Amino acid sequence: MPPEFAPLGARRGPLGLVESAAPLLEAAHISPTADAIEACQQPSGLILWFEGGHADPWNHVEAAMALASAGRHSAAEAAYEWMRANQQASGSWHNYYTAHGIKDAKVDTNCCAYVAVGVWHHWLCTADRGFVETMWPTVARALDFVVGLRTASGHIPWAVHADGTPWPYALLTGSSSIVHSLRCGLALASLLGRARPAWARTLARTERQIRHRPDGFEPKDRWAMDWYYPVLCGALDGAQARAHLAAGAPKFLLGDHGVRCVADQPWVTAAETCECALAYLRAGESATARWLIEATEPLRTVDGAYYTGWVVPHGKTFPHEEQSTYTAAAVLLATDALDRRTAAAEALITAPRP
Repeated sequence: MPPEFAPLGARRGPLGLVESAAPLLEAAHISPTADAIEACQQPSGLILWFEGGHADPWNHVEAAMALASAGRHSAAEAAYEWMRANQQASGSWHNYYTAHGIKDAKVDTNCCAYVAVGVWHHWLCTADRGFVETMWPTVARALDFVVGLRTASGHIPWAVHADGTPWPYALLTGSSSIVHSLRCGLALASLLGRARPAWARTLARTERQIRHRPDGFEPKDRWAMDWYYPVLCGALDGAQARAHLAAGAPKFLLGDHGVRCVADQPWVTAAETCECALAYLRAGESATARWLIEATEPLRTVDGAYYTGWVVPHGKTFPHEEQSTYTAAAVLLATDALDRRTAAAEALITAPRP
């Protein structure tokens, strides 16, 4: 068991069994977790993975979403202002940043697209149309950049080298995340009365590739994200989604402990466990979703932060004692989806469709 374990209550039972319908997180638990995220936010608005570490655009936006879900709207908007201020002329952001500048200059396409999810989520949290109008040019440039990278096969390369050369393959997880981002971008376009037919075409084609031609992506089937992300983004739905999750569960669910990051290693991460819970919730399996979220409780610290993961046989945190903002964010967002604390909760499991 990780050190400084702060149990929220013994609610967990066997897979799929709900022992309590009580909220997964009470208000008294939400506030310190939001504090742990804000503690790593720099004066510029950038939210680091952990103090002294680096940040990436995807996890930075996820942390902003979690802050909004906890009612920290000013802190969330400071994070989006960082995105606006640091967007490149191309519409992209670099892969990694520190408090002092760029750490890794390459560009990850799904990280660039994710700003659309954050802005749509913030709109649902706040109903602040002025915020949407301010952020729209940032969203539009980001999605135009990503869509503009489509290859002749219709795939979107997962990354672009610092010299502007695209990587030669696409990833299933990244493309699934882009599907969700495009849906949110199109919802924002509809809200503002803007037409983006190229986004709609790219969305439809990428969904078809995920649904019917997953072999067209670079093989990463050791990784749990390639298992649950096609369901999480909605490319797989209904009975097909449930069958897909059932087929992968023996490979990736590690007893009562949550979701393995990779199939052949005995360690779990709280963030992937929460994301997987959202996929189960989207597929209509709320009991399993609740069970998975509750499986993250041993990774909660006494001050409300969350350890990134732990090695199950040894009961040791991994990476060693790392407490990451993106993990705390994933827990806040997943519990909101199940507890329906905010007006944005539904958006986490039911992406808007054009």
